[in-house]
Amino acid sequence: MPDTTQPGSTEDREVAAEPEDLGRLFLARASAGDVEGVVALYQADAVLALAGGEVAAGHAAIRRFYSELLGAGRAFAGDVRPALRSGDLALTTTRFAGGVTAEIARYQPDGSWRWVVDQPNVLA
Repeated sequence: MPDTTQPGSTEDREVAAEPEDLGRLFLARASAGDVEGVVALYQADAVLALAGGEVAAGHAAIRRFYSELLGAGRAFAGDVRPALRSGDLALTTTRFAGGVTAEIARYQPDGSWRWVVDQPNVLA
């Protein structure tokens, strides 16, 4: 069983023990405006699809994106769906008003799961 906390700058954060935890943790952290908590859900070399075909690659670029998005003080809600797993990879999805996400998560050496590829809205 993995340790369910991750060292943070001001507090220990829960890590995703199961792939579905990523969506749940994202919704809670994004709604709270916790940029660092959201970035911690991604593997260091992860990629995030942006509008217009752009891609944010790596924690620094993902942090810049979420700093702008979460600064608006929006609430995030969705229905986290069961993950589809194959070995150390999992396809995670969350339904929300107006769309659905699709992410690839990878099992980490510390026993947690982190996203490596994120398409935040496959219908957009």
